[in-house]
Amino acid sequence: MSSASVRELVQSADYGDCISGVNRLNTLPYEEAMTLVEPLMAHENARVRYAAASKIATIGTADLPKSLELLRDRLANDSELDVKAAAADALGALQLKEAYEDLAAVYEATNDWILQLSIVAALSEMGEPKAIEVLLDALETDNDLLLATAIGAIGELKAESAVPRLEAFVCHDDSQVRFRTAQALGNLGGDLAREWLRRMTDDTDAQVVEQAKIALARA
Repeated sequence: MSSASVRELVQSADYGDCISGVNRLNTLPYEEAMTLVEPLMAHENARVRYAAASKIATIGTADLPKSLELLRDRLANDSELDVKAAAADALGALQLKEAYEDLAAVYEATNDWILQLSIVAALSEMGEPKAIEVLLDALETDNDLLLATAIGAIGELKAESAVPRLEAFVCHDDSQVRFRTAQALGNLGGDLAREWLRRMTDDTDAQVVEQAKIALARA
């Protein structure tokens, strides 16, 4: 599809056509795509704003300061939780560590676990050491998917000081939580992590046992 055709779609008054155009923005030079997506971040239709925020995760590399500005605004001010979540996802994909405080503030202010999940995943991608504060707080959740994601993120941050907080999940009811705990302990290492990994090699779930053995070899 030509640049002119994509531009026409993006600027269409029809929401469906507009979203179709947004989905094709990555076929244009990213600098041009960014000029087209910017006004859509404040579009009246939430589906368009969601598509635009999601697309910045890719094309935003062309202008990181502008991407940071646009995504920060949607994260803080959008009326729709899924648009906020898309903005968080994009901030993580672009590894915009400057947005850490923004993400942490929204995490604390929301009770929506899907938005919290997007923020935790974004912090994991960023590799921002300060994120350990939010991730440890996320361990208090009763949502197993959010919990497993937070545990995995702690492992990715290599925050060895967090190892004692993971003991409670070595025998967690959910096997995916235990699996991610084994992964995290392998990434974190140390005597305590190895002790718990040896215990996990007797897990009732074969995948957890296999992951514990792999993790133990590198812990």
